[in-house]
Amino acid sequence: MTIRLALQIPNFSYGTGVEQLFPTVIAQAREAESAGFDAVFVMDHFYQLPMLGSPDQPMLEAYTALGALAMATERVQLGALVTGNTYRNPTLLAKVITTLDVVSAGRAILSVGTGWFELEHRQLGFEFGTFTDRFNRVEEALQILDPMIKGERSTFSGDWYTTESAVAEPRYRDRIPILIGGRGEKKTFSIAARYADHLNVIAGFDELPGKLDALAKRCDEAGRDTSTLETSMLLTVTVDDRASSHQVPAKQSQRMLVGSPDQIAEQVQAKVLDAGIDGVVINLSSYQPGVIAAVGEALRPRVSKQREKSS
Repeated sequence: MTIRLALQIPNFSYGTGVEQLFPTVIAQAREAESAGFDAVFVMDHFYQLPMLGSPDQPMLEAYTALGALAMATERVQLGALVTGNTYRNPTLLAKVITTLDVVSAGRAILSVGTGWFELEHRQLGFEFGTFTDRFNRVEEALQILDPMIKGERSTFSGDWYTTESAVAEPRYRDRIPILIGGRGEKKTFSIAARYADHLNVIAGFDELPGKLDALAKRCDEAGRDTSTLETSMLLTVTVDDRASSHQVPAKQSQRMLVGSPDQIAEQVQAKVLDAGIDGVVINLSSYQPGVIAAVGEALRPRVSKQREKSS
């Protein structure tokens, strides 16, 4: 798995009727694929997030949507950023992701996170638990998922999950790559060092050097070469030829970029790639046809150089 440039689709509110909702999603995925993006992600939520809108705004179920996108695209990798572990038993998730890999002819990415949106859990009846509970559940889930996506049988007995010779067939590949997302330097980064092919770092620009230092320590503890664990940063991008980055509120600007596609690419280079992060996952504050392609055209040469530097 290589992800240097990816698109995340964070909302499905396009100001159209529902009949145009998924065609708009398909248009974004195809534009990203044509522009040379490595992956397309959707969010794994059932309600819209509070920082983006009200809970009753449109939100598609992630893996149903990804299965449909598999039929609408040919090359781009597909996944959720990230899958909420609390929403599915790990054996079900293993079956879901191996099915997506078959449907997409080997383009699925297995992502896993703890889950954090308490309102969603409470109203829909998913057990939320404490912060520690959710981390312990992820650790157990990965002990089940990791063998299952490699075609091995999983027998496991823990505090949260139990399996008996569980298997997921059919499979398209010998192993599906694993992506972990988060900011926790001790627990999340330790999990990534032990299980993941890719870590999507949730952090502000000024935090990135410290995050990479912490990740190096976790990899050392796990006996792993840090260079074998890819990294990316999730960014919100607003394309506006008239704007400049200083117009974004300071607190938000740590994970947001504003400007023309070339200005955005320059900022990604200076703030993300030069800090040592391997790539970026972008989402757009709004979608207009052509914007994804324009940003991709500006970013692709820079992330390609990053790829050559790390290879």
